[in-house]
Amino acid sequence: MSGERILVGDIGGTHARFAIARNADARWTIDHRSDIETEALQFEDVLHGYLDKLNSAERPTAAAIAVAGPVTDGKVTFTNRNWQLSEAEFTRQGFQRALLINDFAALAFAAAQAQAHELYTLGPDIQGPADQPISILGAGTGFGVSCLARYRGRSVPIATEGGHMGFAPGSEKEIAVLRILTARFGHVSVERILSGPGIEYVYAALHEIAGRKAEPMEASAIVDRAHAGDAIAADTVALFCAVYGAVAGDIALAHGARGGVFIAGGIAQKIKEVLAASDFRARFEAKGRMSLFVRAIPTRIVLDNDATFIGAAIASEEIEHGK
Repeated sequence: MSGERILVGDIGGTHARFAIARNADARWTIDHRSDIETEALQFEDVLHGYLDKLNSAERPTAAAIAVAGPVTDGKVTFTNRNWQLSEAEFTRQGFQRALLINDFAALAFAAAQAQAHELYTLGPDIQGPADQPISILGAGTGFGVSCLARYRGRSVPIATEGGHMGFAPGSEKEIAVLRILTARFGHVSVERILSGPGIEYVYAALHEIAGRKAEPMEASAIVDRAHAGDAIAADTVALFCAVYGAVAGDIALAHGARGGVFIAGGIAQKIKEVLAASDFRARFEAKGRMSLFVRAIPTRIVLDNDATFIGAAIASEEIEHGK
């Protein structure tokens, strides 16, 4: 409803982001942002620490929290910390209603309503049908995948664990990288390539292929080296971009995402020009007999850093109205 204030959150492995979302004139506005490092804290302390900074007039009556993990029956257990959250706990804290939603499912709602200036186009500037499904995917610490199924004016978010699909190489170099990562990990998922750690794994593998040992280096430093002309770092980034496009095309086929594919996550934002100049779109479209199908699908990067907040708020309101 117009004017309602919703506590929105984006909870990951080491940080908790909170803000207040307000619906004004059919557009969501975000304020009172706070990013808290949470490794040594319990969730209740983090939540109360944020709420205590608000005056009584600013206190929201609803909560919509996006989490980096699967939500089951209104509950989530985090893999990399000892936190367990539930919607029931928020209502016990005085919220009239509460929603826990997978972070990429939240992004699906935001992407569907994003404005042109909030997006960066990769490949041809085309429009997908507004009543067709969209896919949302993104590389960060891991690789998230979701779908917004749309049919005759109704939208349903589908959170997935698509980042753990098996990696399918598309070149001799990618086959060689796969052999090395298979020896190291056994199962090589998409996430082993398309993530911050994945960039580091690929960089080390390409050094091994060249008969050298790579010095330990963070993904951001590898990207910087690529920009500076380091050959193996440049090959790492090129392979990352090509695989990104291939996987995005596979997911578009799996979801029937004729409405568009939206790329989220900080990595894509930071290298958007590199992605645009890379083989991303060529590999996206290289789907054999289905190339014509994917060629008509737009691919865009989500630029809005508040997209997860906005998506959580939209989901909260849509679910409330749907009851």
